[in-house]
Amino acid sequence: MDGVKVDGVKVDGVKVDREQVTGWVAAYERAWRAPGTAALAEIFTPGASYRQGPYEEPVTGLPAIAAMWEAERDGPDEMFRMTSEVIAVDGDTAVVRAEVSYGDPVRQEYRDLWVVRFAGEGRCASFEEWPFWPEQPPAAAGGG
Repeated sequence: MDGVKVDGVKVDGVKVDREQVTGWVAAYERAWRAPGTAALAEIFTPGASYRQGPYEEPVTGLPAIAAMWEAERDGPDEMFRMTSEVIAVDGDTAVVRAEVSYGDPVRQEYRDLWVVRFAGEGRCASFEEWPFWPEQPPAAAGGG
């Protein structure tokens, strides 16, 4: 089956199941907690795209994703708690709800929806995050 392109990245059209997605999310959390960024190669394809919000430009390729991770996190000792639930799986695409609380006491919390498109070997080819947090306005200003 020929793959389709998402954010300019070819997605192979593989099929994943809930167990595989749950394993991938656990590997993602381990990578976030690990020193350095070497573990990213186990969870993302070399040309993967990572969109930090639905209207953000994608960060593309492992080196760029690694640089973004290092800039966004406080390091492997960063205190956080993460829970997640696989909401849906269809073919090569999964939707995951993740809740993350940073700090002790909690200084920031997020509820995210992740749209994850998988390629071969169970690695992510396209990651799109829809982050929500308590201080976020519920609607755009001037919206009707």
